[in-house]
Amino acid sequence: MSLHIHPTTETTLHALAGYFVARATEAIAARGRFAVALSGGSSPKKLYELLASPAYRNQVAWSQVYFFFGDERNVPQSDPQSNYLMAKTALLAPVGIADAQVFAPNTDLPPPDAAAAYTKEVNDFFGPKPARFDLVLLGLGDNSHTASLFPHTEVLRATTAEVQAVFVPEVDMYRLTFTAPLINQARAVAFLVFGADKAAAVRRVRQGARNAEEFPAQLVAPSAGEQHWFLDEAAAGQLSNSNAQPD
Repeated sequence: MSLHIHPTTETTLHALAGYFVARATEAIAARGRFAVALSGGSSPKKLYELLASPAYRNQVAWSQVYFFFGDERNVPQSDPQSNYLMAKTALLAPVGIADAQVFAPNTDLPPPDAAAAYTKEVNDFFGPKPARFDLVLLGLGDNSHTASLFPHTEVLRATTAEVQAVFVPEVDMYRLTFTAPLINQARAVAFLVFGADKAAAVRRVRQGARNAEEFPAQLVAPSAGEQHWFLDEAAAGQLSNSNAQPD
């Protein structure tokens, strides 16, 4: 597990953008494609906009990148809450990603059916080998959730690498999410967290007692891959010094 602490939100975003480019270049050279699972929310939106900017857009062979979504809200793809719509607006459309390179859940289906269909789509893409993403991007909620693995939800006890539908009472909504076993098959996982409001959650997940029911992001532990945390100094503010050395 590698910790990357940067002075500001901007420098943190640039560090992760550089890592994204490096992972993409490596995967394309080794396997001819880069399969990445995106996260939703305001933090990754800034990352996607940066990747689509002149500073980075020409550093990636976008025609060989395939996009998936680690979680999605149960809303139409045209809804402002849709992770797909956010990613399309911030990154996919600006860099000219073809529809055939984007694999998004079909939220027109009932949530359990959408989860089953998306699991099949993921497995068909990687088949016959297990689904192993080159990179899974993750955020962290102030309640220590990641993807749509929320505290005290049944999906936390999943033992199969798949997509599941989960009803999240605190947001009164169904969501679709990669299970922890699917995330943990990835070649690399990268958390992006910034802001003082996330500092307590970062401390609980990284240095607190093991309690995945309360702090679901603790479930993320790639079995044969890298795990990186990209933090600004504010988000890292409650970590003990022994575990909070800047890059």
